[in-house]
Amino acid sequence: MNEFFVTGTDTDAGKTHVSCLLLKLLAQHKKRALGFKPLAAGAEYAFGELVNEDALALMESASVSAFYKEVNPFVFAPPIAPHIAAAKVNELLSVEKISQTYSQLKQKDTDYILTEGAGGWALPINDDEYLYDWVKAQQLPVILVVGMKLGCLNHAFLTAAHMRALGVNCVGWVANEVDPNMAEYDANLKSLQQRLPFPLLAISPYSTGTPKLKIYQTLLDILKLRP
Repeated sequence: MNEFFVTGTDTDAGKTHVSCLLLKLLAQHKKRALGFKPLAAGAEYAFGELVNEDALALMESASVSAFYKEVNPFVFAPPIAPHIAAAKVNELLSVEKISQTYSQLKQKDTDYILTEGAGGWALPINDDEYLYDWVKAQQLPVILVVGMKLGCLNHAFLTAAHMRALGVNCVGWVANEVDPNMAEYDANLKSLQQRLPFPLLAISPYSTGTPKLKIYQTLLDILKLRP
């Protein structure tokens, strides 16, 4: 099985958007792919349970069926930091709990599991642990989604530096055009390509229609997809 963790430079960088495009790409190549969103804060009741729209989007894009609770085991109603939302309902999140639910999901017949993080890279899950502690424990290769907007250079470089300090394997990054009016987009993209210590895998252009992904060969190599 091939496993990846998709993180972002910030909240609303486009993790779900890119994760869904990657799941659809895998499906196009006849691969059995499943999305996993261990933590989600910001949900509403439907069919008698709390559901998060990002987790639902992952389920719709996957080529393997799973129950909602398998895809998104920890979900909370208020759109706030997950560890704070969990504390409000007297639940304690932990690396161990996330690992248990992930282990169960891995029992399914899949070729790929793409795990989408929450918020940015340095997301607390309790008073002592961060979500990246789980990523490191699982030794998951990471795909970084850079939300292309003012401030993205600082966010991307700080995230990359922290990953390298932790010894995390970031296999590459995706430029996601979240701001259609971003000043000097091309210059910012070039700066990111020059300074980030891992390759540009794809570009997701801003679109009000059907979303697309401009794919580089490195992404196909990493995902082990041959044209």
